[in-house]
Amino acid sequence: MNRAILRIAIPSIVSSFTVPLLGLVDLFLAGHIGGAEYIGAISVGTTIFNMLYWLLYFLRVSTGGFTAQAEGRGDTAEETRVLVRSLTVAAALGLGFIILQKPLSHCAFAIIGATPEVEQLAKKYFDILIYGAPAVFALYGFTGWFIGKQNAKAPMLVAILQNVVNIFLSTLLVFGFNLKTEGLAIGTLAAQYAGVAVSALIWYRVYRSAARREHLQGLWAKGTLGRFFRVNGDFFLRTLCMIAVQVGFTAMGARQGDLVLAANALLLQTYSIFSYFLDGFAFAGEAMGGKFYGAGNRADFRRLTRRLFLWGVGIALTFTLAFALLYRPFLGLLTDEADVIAAAGAYLPYAIAIPLVGFATFVFDGLYIGATASRLMLLSVFSGAVVFLILSQTLQPTLGNHALWIGMLAFLAVRSIVQALTYREILPKG
Repeated sequence: MNRAILRIAIPSIVSSFTVPLLGLVDLFLAGHIGGAEYIGAISVGTTIFNMLYWLLYFLRVSTGGFTAQAEGRGDTAEETRVLVRSLTVAAALGLGFIILQKPLSHCAFAIIGATPEVEQLAKKYFDILIYGAPAVFALYGFTGWFIGKQNAKAPMLVAILQNVVNIFLSTLLVFGFNLKTEGLAIGTLAAQYAGVAVSALIWYRVYRSAARREHLQGLWAKGTLGRFFRVNGDFFLRTLCMIAVQVGFTAMGARQGDLVLAANALLLQTYSIFSYFLDGFAFAGEAMGGKFYGAGNRADFRRLTRRLFLWGVGIALTFTLAFALLYRPFLGLLTDEADVIAAAGAYLPYAIAIPLVGFATFVFDGLYIGATASRLMLLSVFSGAVVFLILSQTLQPTLGNHALWIGMLAFLAVRSIVQALTYREILPKG
């Protein structure tokens, strides 16, 4: 089984590891074109788009789970319907985001509450990148579908292409044409649409022959549609809870000044890299777990869980040691602002602790997604979000920014505990 896990996990690790490069490239370039306000602006802009795009992340999650279960049952027709449903919803909601960009911008910046200098730069970033919403949502659908089909190589190729386009164009526009934040946004926007184009091409070349027009019959059947909206509704509420934590962390950090905001942004990149790295094995849990769940294979589902946790422990220990030894060179790559690096050092122990505290919830998430156990996932994240908000609000008056990091660690720990307690409920019934 380890070989099967690695066939999905390794390409997923490569693609997942390249995903934060889209943000890292922007942070790197921002860190070398000005002071802390540029880093803060990219942090705020990225946080806003994470907040908006996460609202639709249920498309990625549910598409992967539904597709993997259909794969386990050998139901090719349902696999086709899952993809068409996902892309249809992605296109409609992406256009809706573009139409509503003004109120979305107003609300998002009101929530963040950044300084005027940071907000002015971040709005330039937002006004361009909002036009990538349809592409981002379509990529959610394609990525989930490929993973559900046990094909991790396709998302890897797409992710690599996106980063090549982003790095080349962003660097050219920032340093060649002196566009600064506008150049960063245009480069990222072009990369998003390039990713959709390649995803569609891969589907056409590899899977088109298995698709039939008659597969679309029952596309919006009442029973299937009810399950679609129930599962996606739970995942949507789960996403809102995660957004509340992310936005709360960023907003409370922003109110402590640009220096703290920039320091938190740099350290959060370590969390992002770890999470995307471990997501490779979570994707293996999603794809294989969903397939075993669809086939009613209880024994292999349990065996998969044990193997994934062994991999998770090893990855967490390795990552913790690596960052403890190499954090200064890493932060130095992101910015040459010495005061920002010094400020980040005060909160370094929290960033180092994240892998050990949080690895279990990533492994569980993959298995729960494969089983489309949306209500239980909502319960775990809601519980963690409540604990985060209580701790950060009550401790901040005395501990300052330390309270935010304590709350973040508690958020991850509570999610893992709740998922461990409810694990038996996601086992296949067969």
